[in-house]
Amino acid sequence: MTERDDAMLLAAAAGGDEHAFEQFYRRHLAAVTGFHLRRTGRRELAFDLTAETFAAVVVGCATFDPARGSATGWLFGIAAHKLRDALRRGRVEAEARQRLRHEPILLEDADLERVDELASRVNESRLATLLGDLPAEQRAALLARVVDERPYDEIAATLDCSEAVVRQRVHRGLRRLRSGMEGSA
Repeated sequence: MTERDDAMLLAAAAGGDEHAFEQFYRRHLAAVTGFHLRRTGRRELAFDLTAETFAAVVVGCATFDPARGSATGWLFGIAAHKLRDALRRGRVEAEARQRLRHEPILLEDADLERVDELASRVNESRLATLLGDLPAEQRAALLARVVDERPYDEIAATLDCSEAVVRQRVHRGLRRLRSGMEGSA
């Protein structure tokens, strides 16, 4: 199977063979996701890291050289690198939170479901008004996370701030929306 993986990855790199890459992706998706899940214990983070891993494979598949090792080894090397980066970023954020005495803000599915429930009871113009009343930073973070469903690290990179700041902006924005929607219900 190693030779088959190597051939699929080489075909994807050389000729842009999307079918070959798709086969490679499907063969290894569960294993890479499991790799990240076992090491992080967090589903959302594992899925984000898996996506980052395969994005790096797409970008770097032209650099794959079977003389230096198997495609599977190369793939898991990228996965390990993405994991190390995420753990390092998390450690830096945790240290910053400790220095500032901030607790991490975690949005649970129940929080998002509550916003959906309240949003379904509010007309769209009222919701647009409430969104428009949010500070620009909160609105940008909230829309990126809730509407676009982008991961926190990606939003942080786009907004040029830390993941903790993005989480705080989303949390505060949701709290203001919830308060505004409950007041109009």
